[in-house]
Amino acid sequence: MEYVALLMFVVVVVLLLAGFPVAFSLAGTALIFAMGGVIGGGFEAAFLTGLPSRIFGVMTNETLVAVPLFVFMGITLERARIAEELLDTLSALFGRLRGGLGIAVTLVGTLLAASTGIVGATVVTMGLLSLPTMLKRGYSPEIASGTICASGTLGQIIPPSIILVMLGDVMSSAYQQAQLEQGIFSPKTVSVGDLFAGALLPGLLLVALYMLYLFIVAIVRPSSMPARPDDDADVSFVKLLAALAPPLILIIAVLGSILAGLATPTEAAGVGAAGALLIAVQRRALDLPRLKDIMEGTTRISSMVFLILIGASVFSLVFRGYDGDEGVRTLLEGLPGGVFAAVLVVMLLMFVLGFVLDFIEITFVVVPIVGPVLLAMGLDPVWLGIMIAINLQTSFLTPPFGFALFYLRGVAPPAVTTGHIYRGVMPFVAIQLLMLLILAAFPELATWLPNQIYGS
Repeated sequence: MEYVALLMFVVVVVLLLAGFPVAFSLAGTALIFAMGGVIGGGFEAAFLTGLPSRIFGVMTNETLVAVPLFVFMGITLERARIAEELLDTLSALFGRLRGGLGIAVTLVGTLLAASTGIVGATVVTMGLLSLPTMLKRGYSPEIASGTICASGTLGQIIPPSIILVMLGDVMSSAYQQAQLEQGIFSPKTVSVGDLFAGALLPGLLLVALYMLYLFIVAIVRPSSMPARPDDDADVSFVKLLAALAPPLILIIAVLGSILAGLATPTEAAGVGAAGALLIAVQRRALDLPRLKDIMEGTTRISSMVFLILIGASVFSLVFRGYDGDEGVRTLLEGLPGGVFAAVLVVMLLMFVLGFVLDFIEITFVVVPIVGPVLLAMGLDPVWLGIMIAINLQTSFLTPPFGFALFYLRGVAPPAVTTGHIYRGVMPFVAIQLLMLLILAAFPELATWLPNQIYGS
């Protein structure tokens, strides 16, 4: 029966590559295999009776309410054109430095990641705003496109991140399942707040590595990152404060309230959504047509996420009905090399799947299958969650199928070719892999802050 579960997984991947909708591919494939199993006698129909309770659990999951609220916050800030003002101000501030515009783009990407968390929107916005400016100032197309793609994907790892919200919910269930299977009937929990705290130091270290790379390139190849003319590089403290204060205050209010234990991620997401509306009103960037556009965008993205989650719930239920979880456990536990080999295989699998699947599908389909097995081997759930998040971020950048590359290709001028984009992101992919190795060697980067804050 484990081979039927494997075949079902392969069929889903093939359907997704063929362009079929994700949610319907997951649920439809699972139900067809379940029906065939019931007719052939290889699948217990009783498994399907658990489907309504699973869907009801998704509907009543308070943690997942944070997803539409964070999406609303991100889209509102995007419509408020906060990126444009940040980019203008920071590029002027760092303009006298060689490579300063690249550093400014990275910092803007960091701030947008911490205030929006929507990778596609960030890459497209940065591409439209900064790519023409960087090319006009003499930056090489490779450096410009690579910097934009890499900084645009920081929303995957820097909290408050939508993927960390979804990962936190999935990892919590996987962690409890792993403990129950070990005979621990009063299991510990892992929360979204734990993942937010765990992602903070690795995320900031990744930003620092990005900027270090740009600084080195500016020294080694100065012609590829020229400085901005001095007469166009003045910025007053008042202008800098006006650009930085609103997003920083919002980030501190949202992330600070979670880390301080004053609010749950869902409550903090509500604060963020309200704060984004206030920023949009303050900038006179909100009217009824724009508000309608924001609400439609939020509904569209949120509906997609929850429909995929329901489809993934159906898929995982049937997958377990065919003993697929036992097959995965047997495979991973039987690998030579123990826990190290199991983690390596799972990370490679997710990296490869990231070429063809969105992070939402991987989070809702793959993590519930492999998570309990790895956590039962004694791995820290926060460390594993951050490793998965960085891995998925890397897959966003990796040619030829990285989603961020397609986002930028769609808004890039004809002068920037696909080859330029591919060559530009490769050093950043190497930095991402280096970050994974650093986190694997020093798990405390992800576990120290949650332990200090929550004492877990």
